[in-house]
Amino acid sequence: MKELETHLCFGGTLTVYEHESAVLGCTMKFSVFLPPQARDGDVTLLTYLSGLTCTYDNFTTKAGAYGFAAAHGIAILAPDTSPRGDDVPDDEAYDFGKGAGFYINATRGVWAQHFKMEDYIVKELNALVCKEFSVLDGKQGITGHSMGGHGALTLGLKYPETFTSISAFAPIVAPSQVPWGEKAFTGYLGDDKEEWLKHDATALMQVAGKRTDAPEILIDQGGGDDFLDEQLKPHLFADACSSAGQKLTLRIHNGYDHSYYFIQSYIEDHIIHHTNILTEKS
Repeated sequence: MKELETHLCFGGTLTVYEHESAVLGCTMKFSVFLPPQARDGDVTLLTYLSGLTCTYDNFTTKAGAYGFAAAHGIAILAPDTSPRGDDVPDDEAYDFGKGAGFYINATRGVWAQHFKMEDYIVKELNALVCKEFSVLDGKQGITGHSMGGHGALTLGLKYPETFTSISAFAPIVAPSQVPWGEKAFTGYLGDDKEEWLKHDATALMQVAGKRTDAPEILIDQGGGDDFLDEQLKPHLFADACSSAGQKLTLRIHNGYDHSYYFIQSYIEDHIIHHTNILTEKS
């Protein structure tokens, strides 16, 4: 790792790093906030996954999370949303290619070499952070926004041994059924829709069996979000959770949009959600 910048923040430290990713075949950047409690021992870790067009910097500078993270003694990791660099293929559209990795492992065409965001987040980056920082391996939460909310739900459901607690802001809960997901999955995975379902939170919940003992999932959604009806469809995930016995708190906030102003407004609730579950499991 190479340290790019570091700042004191609410008694802790916020640091931006870059490293060479063997999984993605490029240089990647991420930020880590360590609360002041990390000076005295390992703390719990929350991974935040950003949405379309974003990098690690959107959450780092806009979410207003670190005061709450310091108060509750939780570290926050914010990775990039896709591989980066001149050698990485891209697309002219904002919702495909760089900035739009969708937290899956691409298997098709030019995308297969670099776009392995699922393995990067869950395996490579997680192992690096757990090795290098004072965080508890196995006592972790995952959250995210929009495309990152999709990633948080799917990776949280697929890797419970890594992520104990799950939440999301305005997630794409059923990418196999909406334009953003249909475009991304066709490009990265091909036309086999059975493969798509392996990366679809609603589909994963539908085949998960009974989850009555699983920790509660928290989703916040803006009622004034322009993408709500066409792209997000949280009711589909809610129905799947109900059938599986999965405890879900889905809150629709009238008038709130899809922006980081919405995230700022409710980020404390998500930090408390993860802290409560992770502390109980510790």
